[in-house]
Amino acid sequence: MALDLFVVLIYAAGMLVLGYYGMRRAKTHEDYLVAGRNLGPSLYMGTMAATVLGGASTVGTVRLGYVHGISGFWLCAALGAGIIALNLFLAKPLLKLKIFTVTQVLEKRYNPMARQASAVIMLAYALMIGVTSILAIGTVLQVLFGLPFWMSVLLGGGVVVVYSTIGGMWSLTLTDIVQFVIKTVGLMFILLPICLYRVGGWDQLVAKLPASNFSFTEIGWDTIITYFMIYFFGILIGQDIWQRVFTARDEKVAQYAGTFAGFYCILYGLACALIGMAAHVLLPNLDNVNNAFAAIVKASLPDGIRGLVIAAALAAMMSTASAGLLAASTVLTEDLLPRLRGGKQSSLNINRLFTMLTGIAVLGIALVVNDVISALTLAYNLLVGGMLIPLMGAIFWKRATTSGAIASMTLGFVTALVFMFKDGLDANTPIYYSLAVGLVSFVLVSLLSRRPEASVARAI
Repeated sequence: MALDLFVVLIYAAGMLVLGYYGMRRAKTHEDYLVAGRNLGPSLYMGTMAATVLGGASTVGTVRLGYVHGISGFWLCAALGAGIIALNLFLAKPLLKLKIFTVTQVLEKRYNPMARQASAVIMLAYALMIGVTSILAIGTVLQVLFGLPFWMSVLLGGGVVVVYSTIGGMWSLTLTDIVQFVIKTVGLMFILLPICLYRVGGWDQLVAKLPASNFSFTEIGWDTIITYFMIYFFGILIGQDIWQRVFTARDEKVAQYAGTFAGFYCILYGLACALIGMAAHVLLPNLDNVNNAFAAIVKASLPDGIRGLVIAAALAAMMSTASAGLLAASTVLTEDLLPRLRGGKQSSLNINRLFTMLTGIAVLGIALVVNDVISALTLAYNLLVGGMLIPLMGAIFWKRATTSGAIASMTLGFVTALVFMFKDGLDANTPIYYSLAVGLVSFVLVSLLSRRPEASVARAI
């Protein structure tokens, strides 16, 4: 594995070098958080796709393909559909607002208290997004190089923390483009064809797997609907994704390049599901299906090529990890910290400090959580259950009030936690009940409370 390790080390060094160049471009607060709001189509498309397709999308979809066949692609399909909808329908009004965080919309529509309450939920979500991809990085390095899990997390995650801290969004943009190219080549043009070749071709894959593995609904309609409820709507309101929208030069860049990124996500999901299906044929008796991706890479690829594919997987994971990390630190510095500093806005150095501290927190959480899909589900359940209703109400319902929004956020968030604890992270009940409770409380409390004077709905 020496050659593979060398390739991975070269890749990690390259990410740090790009982080340094990002630091040189990040000269202002706006540069650090949203890349100066000046990305063109190529940079925007690459960074948008790279942000969404991370550890859970890669390792998780291969696992779903291993277990459920081609229908495992629905996780990425839900994410891709969310990206398309966001860029086609919401990017234009969002770019006009010139904001940094999702929660600023709630402040414009309601009041600062709504912004503070929603910031806590968004912070929890963004932290867990970072954790899921750091977990996936640790899993891959552990299986392939035989490193202790804690060391894999600290080494792989440490690279992400360093380049995110020094250059902010410019570092993320530069690294995302390289990561986008590497994971496209490594996973879709190298790993997938080699896996199919080792199986014996498409005909042998069909012959060796049950017919149900080729059904797009094998995973179950309840799971497909839940994926859309969680991930489609989560994309529409996630800070990590909105922060990428804010980097677009103009609305046309967001609409066209963002739509292309969404379709790319769907194709990526199909490729990962097929890799999982090939893994099931080649390695039918895995002790832990969560390791399906790392196991098939280790078993099917020669030295050197294996290192390139490992780098491709790490590229997918690092892009999402850095997005969650910067999103969490942005919520801290833009929404929560000014409240503690008497309204004083954060400087570039404060942004860097809190990105580093947030990165340390993400690494710490990753050391005590062990399932990428469960961690991702936890993040999106909390986000969608707590924030979807009040945020959509802020945009589309003029009668919505601050009291209704806070009641919906609080009760939706708590309901999601209760049902995740009661029924488990893989259950459908947390998202359904949290949305139902959030909607009822939002409407009732808004109707019973005083009507607000300001409305962001008019602005967008």
